[in-house]
Amino acid sequence: MEESFQIPSSNTLGVLKHKNKSDDGYTLFTIYKDTYLIDLCGRVINHWISDYQRGGAFTLLEDGSLLRAGKVENQDLPYGGIGGIIEKFDWDGNLDWQYNYSSPQFSQHHGMVELPNGNILLLAAHRKTSLEAIMAGRIPEKISEGELFDEQIIEIKPNGTTGGEIVWQWKAWDHLIQEFDNTKDNFGSIVDNPQCIDINFLGTSNGNKDWLHINSLHYNENLDQIIISSQKLSELYIIDHSTSTLEAATNLGGNSGKGGDILYRWGNPIAYGHGTEDARQLFGQHNPHWIPEQYPDGGKILIFNNGLGRTSNYSSIDIIAPEMDDPNNYIYTPLEGYGPKLAEWTYIDNEDPLFFYSRILSSAQRLSNGNTFVCEGTQGKFFEFDSDGEIVWEYINPVTSDGTILTQGDLPSSNIFQVIRYSHDFKGFIGKNLTPGNPIELDFDLGNCQ
Repeated sequence: MEESFQIPSSNTLGVLKHKNKSDDGYTLFTIYKDTYLIDLCGRVINHWISDYQRGGAFTLLEDGSLLRAGKVENQDLPYGGIGGIIEKFDWDGNLDWQYNYSSPQFSQHHGMVELPNGNILLLAAHRKTSLEAIMAGRIPEKISEGELFDEQIIEIKPNGTTGGEIVWQWKAWDHLIQEFDNTKDNFGSIVDNPQCIDINFLGTSNGNKDWLHINSLHYNENLDQIIISSQKLSELYIIDHSTSTLEAATNLGGNSGKGGDILYRWGNPIAYGHGTEDARQLFGQHNPHWIPEQYPDGGKILIFNNGLGRTSNYSSIDIIAPEMDDPNNYIYTPLEGYGPKLAEWTYIDNEDPLFFYSRILSSAQRLSNGNTFVCEGTQGKFFEFDSDGEIVWEYINPVTSDGTILTQGDLPSSNIFQVIRYSHDFKGFIGKNLTPGNPIELDFDLGNCQ
């Protein structure tokens, strides 16, 4: 079999490169009101259409359904990556369930995942007044927009075609620390309370109400733990999901690893009073998640490290292995905090790191054969590279942000938040029609791709 398929070099959209070393599977992405599943030649396997523009979060379920967030305009809660409505479509595009989590006081945004019991975990921002923020210990001069957003994780048990019951939740607001005013809530030593978030550490937020900007959520069934990512503070956090809602609201103090405390944090140790700016490892990151146990580097955490705020503008893909002495206890030392100090594996562009840079958006994913699949979000570009760093598959999104489909030869013009590659043996494909149609782009030319 030939090493690679011959794709016309004049192509500007769709598949630009496809070598036989790429991992066999299908790629899912959403743009405007459309969600596409494509094969390695860019041919459409399935296409779902919503009444709502993309809200960031989307995933295929093991019955072949699509779970997708849609964007509900919310003038009271402006938030980059906002959603507000959750929809579940069957394989044939029929809407089976729709749930609204949007009001003048709160909205779903970014991450969302289905749990093994069928419940849905989602991220939500909730508004807090300036008085509430000051009572929580925020320095008044550090409230630049008159309010702050609390970030919450909500677990919904679907009910009927439009209903849902909140059965569990976790609130960042229950796990704050401040050493500014001993007459206000959450007063204590920041360095002695790594399980809490310093409400006065601004990161890159400049005091804006969206001071945390949690941009992703992932779940580990084996550990029953959740990982979330704060883009503004350049940290990731792991929390326990096995608690009750009451326990999740409890701050037991110290490095207890109990209740709703932060079990582990990484990326910017100065945020909890450890180290200096030189120790910072994350820069506006997206999509930290556990690599599946059966894959190379299984159990470790893979991160798209955007590079926003680095001295040089480049992105990297990083893998870390948190230090643990049992599944529920991440090793912490009062002097150094949480390890490791550095990522154990990093990918940057082989020729020039500055060629690979997406300051926002984006994702990365380890595949079953050890390759890594990347969404370079601000470029609308997806690519896969092997263990030697060689790019073995490359694709350019051919759909604009208003749903216009471009013609081969046009220049791309829209961002993509995230993409997901599914192996050909994914359970959701069993019994489904996987016959490929045409590529998305108009006037396509696939060469001999197959």
